[in-house]
Amino acid sequence: MSEDKVLPKDSDSDYSLPGRYEESNFTYEQPAISYENTPRSKSKGLAIGVIAFAIISTGFFSYYFLNQNEIDSQIVQNTLNISPEQILANQYNVGKYGSDHAHAAILVVLDGEQLNFGLPQFQLASKYIHFEDHNPYLIHKHATGVPLEMLFVSIGLKITQECIFIEYDFSNKVNEFCADEKKIVHVYLNGEKFSSDISQYEIQHNDRILITLDETSISKHLKYLDSFEIFDVPKKPLVNSDKDILI
Repeated sequence: MSEDKVLPKDSDSDYSLPGRYEESNFTYEQPAISYENTPRSKSKGLAIGVIAFAIISTGFFSYYFLNQNEIDSQIVQNTLNISPEQILANQYNVGKYGSDHAHAAILVVLDGEQLNFGLPQFQLASKYIHFEDHNPYLIHKHATGVPLEMLFVSIGLKITQECIFIEYDFSNKVNEFCADEKKIVHVYLNGEKFSSDISQYEIQHNDRILITLDETSISKHLKYLDSFEIFDVPKKPLVNSDKDILI
């Protein structure tokens, strides 16, 4: 019968195994560092880095020029995905929706007739500033920093010192009402002549705005504008309060 192979006991030294004694008596000597080759190694590493960067850059620019049309098209598409309203909101640093709430009345008179903002194409055209509930004159502003330009752009209205441009429907037809020798564009804010660009103005609660080309009837229009009712801003209860406190 052959003898069974027996593994060394735990108490047996690892050095009793074949080859371990020699390893246990081996002394490791650290090779001497040659400082003469260090600058050369650094220069070599720097050169490799420059070459690698050049290769990567060449590959990137080659990819761009080979796919330039596709990349540019994607950039344009991403830009188009931003709505005109959001572009203006970013431009004017408009606050978050609900950061403000104000009501104002506006009267635009063209050829002796009030422009009816109660028509569907003028209603709720912007979330930040708009007409609603088929009201023909009452502006609702729902954020800070919102200029009238955001309202005008949303409904296709443009006011200059010489002309009033308005799109009556969703077609591309634009109606122009421009000044001549007998009439110019008049803008009044709270009964006073407003000489600045009205599109850059941010309404305050209870403001009344008149825009007309009819100089002879301004006093009549202002009186009519004063008859418009401007509703109070609804009050909201404070959150996390023991009692319902209105603000």
